[in-house]
Amino acid sequence: MSANTPPASAPNPLHNLRVVLVSTQHPGNIGSVARAMLTMGLTELVLVSPERYPHPQARATAAGALEVLENARVVPSIDEALVGCGWVVGLSARVRHLGDEPFTPWAAAERALALSAHAPVALVFGCERTGLTNEELDRCHARTLIPANPGYTSLNLSQAVQIMAYELRKAAFPDVPKVSSKDEHPWYQPPAADDMERFYEHLQRILLSTGFLDPANPRHLMRRLRQFYNRALPDRNELNILRGVLTSFERPKGRRVPLPPPETGDEGTGPE
Repeated sequence: MSANTPPASAPNPLHNLRVVLVSTQHPGNIGSVARAMLTMGLTELVLVSPERYPHPQARATAAGALEVLENARVVPSIDEALVGCGWVVGLSARVRHLGDEPFTPWAAAERALALSAHAPVALVFGCERTGLTNEELDRCHARTLIPANPGYTSLNLSQAVQIMAYELRKAAFPDVPKVSSKDEHPWYQPPAADDMERFYEHLQRILLSTGFLDPANPRHLMRRLRQFYNRALPDRNELNILRGVLTSFERPKGRRVPLPPPETGDEGTGPE
C-alpha cells in the first residue's frame, strides 16, 4: 500500500466527487479523462451527450482505466448529470461580466472536498472547441480558472481534468510525505552523533595539515562544513567512505598517479 492510499477500512474522501463532461467531441479524450481520474483516485464519470461514445478509441486511450470508462453514465442533459449534487463547479476560461471571481484550482479542491462530506460535488468540463456555454455555467454554483500562461492558455480536456484531480487528491491527503526524504527509506541508516563528531575532528585535522584551514580561526569554515554535511544526511556507509578519503591523505597507499594540471576555475576559492 502506498503512502497516499487510505487503509481499506478508512472511508475514501474522494468517493463523492463526480466529473461531468459536456458534449465531448473526441472519444479519445473521454478515455484520457478516465485515465487522469483513476490515477488520482476519482471514479465517477458522467457524460452529457458525447458525440461518439462508446468507441474503441476511448478504450484505447484509457490505458487500463476501463473500470472508470465502463461505469460511466451517459445522460442527455446537464441537468440530469447534476441530480443530487450539493455543489457544482464549472471549469472555464470564459470571461464573465456577472458573477463572483473564479476559484483557483486549489481553493476549489478544498471547497469541493469539504462539501462532498455532505452531498455529491460535480466538476463540469465543456466540449473541446468552445468550453462551457453561458447557459451551462449558469447551472454551476462557482467557476474555476486554471491560471495557465496568459500567452498560451490552451489545455487539452484531459490535462484540465488531471490538474483538478491532482488538486483534489492533494487536498484529500495533505500529510503524504515527500518521496525525496531519506528518512522515509528503510535502507537509510543514519550515523550516530558521536560518529559524526569523529568525522568532523578528522576533517578538521586533515584541512589543518593541508593548510586549507587557518589554524588561528578554523571555526567559521568548519561551521559551514557542518551545515553542509548536516543537509546532505550521509548514511553510515557514506560516512565510512568519507573517512576513508580523509585517511588516504594521511596514509597514502603508494599507488598515486600524477595529477593533470588543473583547468581554469578548478582550483576552488578556498576558505573565506
